Amino acid sequence: MSLHIPFPAAAVAASSHAAPVTGRRIAAPTATGCGGGLSRLRAGKLAGAAVVALAVAGHASGAAGEEGAGSGNAQVIDLPTIDVTADTPVTVRQTAGAGQEAVPGMLIVPLRSFAPVSVVSRSDIERNQPQSLGEAVADIPGVSATTFAPGASRPVIRGLDNFRVSIQENGVGASGVSALGEDHAAPVNPLNAERIEVIRGPATLRFGSQAIGGVVSLDNNRIPDKAVNGVNARVMNGVSSSNRGYSSAGEVNAGAGNVAVHADFFRQKSGDYSTPDGRQANSGVNSGGAAIGASMVTDSGFIGLAYSHLSSNYQIPGGESAELRSRIDMVEDRIVLKGEHRPGSAWIDAIRFWAGASNYRHREYGLAHGEHDHDHEDHDQDHDVHGHEDHDHDHGGATAAAGETLHSTFYNRQQEARVEVQHTPWSSALGTWSGAFGVHGARQKLNATGEGGGMISPAETRSIAAYLFEELKINDSWRLQVAGRIGYVNVDGSAALFPADYLPDGVELALSPRSRDFAPKSVSAGVQYTLPWHNIVATLNAQYVERAPTAAELFSRGAHHASGTFEIGDPNLKIERARTIEFSLKKADGPVRFEGSVYHTKYSGFIYKRLTGVNCGHTFASCGHDDELRQIVYSQQGATFTGAEFIGQFDLAKLGDGAVGVEGRYDYVRAKFDDGTWVPRLPQQRLGGGVYFRSDALFARVLLTHAFARNDVAEYETRTPGYNNLKAELNYRVKLPANAVGAKEVVFGVVGDNLLNDRMRNSVSFKKDEVLLPGRTVRAHVTVSF
Repeated sequence: MSLHIPFPAAAVAASSHAAPVTGRRIAAPTATGCGGGLSRLRAGKLAGAAVVALAVAGHASGAAGEEGAGSGNAQVIDLPTIDVTADTPVTVRQTAGAGQEAVPGMLIVPLRSFAPVSVVSRSDIERNQPQSLGEAVADIPGVSATTFAPGASRPVIRGLDNFRVSIQENGVGASGVSALGEDHAAPVNPLNAERIEVIRGPATLRFGSQAIGGVVSLDNNRIPDKAVNGVNARVMNGVSSSNRGYSSAGEVNAGAGNVAVHADFFRQKSGDYSTPDGRQANSGVNSGGAAIGASMVTDSGFIGLAYSHLSSNYQIPGGESAELRSRIDMVEDRIVLKGEHRPGSAWIDAIRFWAGASNYRHREYGLAHGEHDHDHEDHDQDHDVHGHEDHDHDHGGATAAAGETLHSTFYNRQQEARVEVQHTPWSSALGTWSGAFGVHGARQKLNATGEGGGMISPAETRSIAAYLFEELKINDSWRLQVAGRIGYVNVDGSAALFPADYLPDGVELALSPRSRDFAPKSVSAGVQYTLPWHNIVATLNAQYVERAPTAAELFSRGAHHASGTFEIGDPNLKIERARTIEFSLKKADGPVRFEGSVYHTKYSGFIYKRLTGVNCGHTFASCGHDDELRQIVYSQQGATFTGAEFIGQFDLAKLGDGAVGVEGRYDYVRAKFDDGTWVPRLPQQRLGGGVYFRSDALFARVLLTHAFARNDVAEYETRTPGYNNLKAELNYRVKLPANAVGAKEVVFGVVGDNLLNDRMRNSVSFKKDEVLLPGRTVRAHVTVSF
């Protein structure tokens, strides 16, 4: 086994800019010389190099700490406590000050976590004003986004996407049908989030067999777990230059006695965004939502209920989607119940539960096939998403605008519940044991009508599982964790028998009911050691995880026009298995903070979308002709993923009441099938660095990230050129004295993205050859807290 990771032989050169062109289509990129003359390293050398690099960083942190202690040049930073909850049910009782807001721009490194966890703080969200969950987390090393459309961009973790990445909101699954197609948005909005936690790597043990790639967990405090005295509120607003968009969000928290109440809203609207080649046609977004929740809070726990409504009307850019002016009108209603009871028992420390039910529907609209909107090339969608500019559309019975046709409707009804019992820590000859066991059940009913009904007919998935986590604290330096999960999954649907070459043979496809049963199992073991110098924590983690195929992977059989694909499932797919080993070093406090990981995963029966090279029209009978839909077949074979990630900050010196410092980041993933071909749509290797100044009131940063060309591609894929993304931001916080309107704090700032106006393409996206990422963009934002 070998690992090839290219590193630049020289400094990253600025990429050339093509002259702007008009029109809707963007020419496919050609491979540029961003990756030439690059060295290759074996797996052992990479791991050794990474360990040495991290050790050097640790030594630098020690030297910096000693120098700071001796000279007073480095600022001593009192970090707020950030509670990370998604990776394990074994939680430590919160202490005073826990859960404080992170210092703007400061790297958050969760030390207790065995899994690699990254945190996007509320300050990060306020500054960046993301339109989607994928956009909110895409800058994290090891994480990217599908960028299929501004309104539909899903997280990609270590090259894994869709079903392998679980999306959670307040502890309950919130994917809708976003895993079914890259054009489908996840029905969550990050603007209202208190924080977003990203688990990079397998997280099946707590969140189900689908989370084999990782978890993105969003917490927006809609069910308060602490008492609130009085009333507090926050309002956030922002504007963006490239799409002439605006964002607005707000929340109110109130309470008296044992009752706490939360309410929030958001609204986002934007038009076609600008690129170095002109406007990206058909890329507008119009979305909004609101939620209300309430809890009863006592000394022994809480119980609460929340209701939320979200709607989004967004367009699909690129190719025929833009020509047909395709758009998706999505709506979801959700109810979540959540609680915790701490009985004070000698055996049980806490009982926690989560339950949720959602009703999701989206409709895919566009011009009738063959009636391309040729005038759309010069049409500027100035915040107008097909006739819905001046009124909120009725998502209960949305209708097509003039000239439009309803192509497909997707429905998803989902219920989920989880109960966890954490036992009281107990001592043994080995050390102190802490642990929890849980039961997790879910049911999903998926259906589609219209053209989407040809893709998948009614399908139902039911699952039940039990899991166990145990942690052993041997002493202050050594901790061990073991965990296991066993479950049952049943998938019912209808399957079609396709010819072996996936070309029509003149025989009409016949459907037959199919039911598949699976029993996925997962186990993990980890060891964590706090090194004897400067609080550097080393973690070695090993996992064996299994994932059951989904209804879409088993039973798909038709056209999906919004994504430009004709999808064919395989009802005979087997369980997907993965064996992962990962080593990490991290440091959370002092002038040097960093986290770095190297990992290796071997898959058996890896399920993926394989491009066949065949094009199709609206039906299978049309396949093999020069039509617009690319035929993909869900296939399965062994695969190997290997990669590395690093992010770090170094406060160089004290400057006034703050600190000036430097930061760096890097990520890379290499993935090949057992037959020697590349796994499709892998993320680009990224290397970045910058400088910052941070104080209680001011945060300023300049960061340059280079994405290398992706020249190692799967069959029928094209190469992706590299790019440079220069980002600069300035953020200022003002504490206000007591005043009549009650405002306590104002935060305002400006952020510039892609300031070099580079032609950026995302190798993960199905539409990378047709769609450029946004060009030079300036965003301004203001947040007022009351």
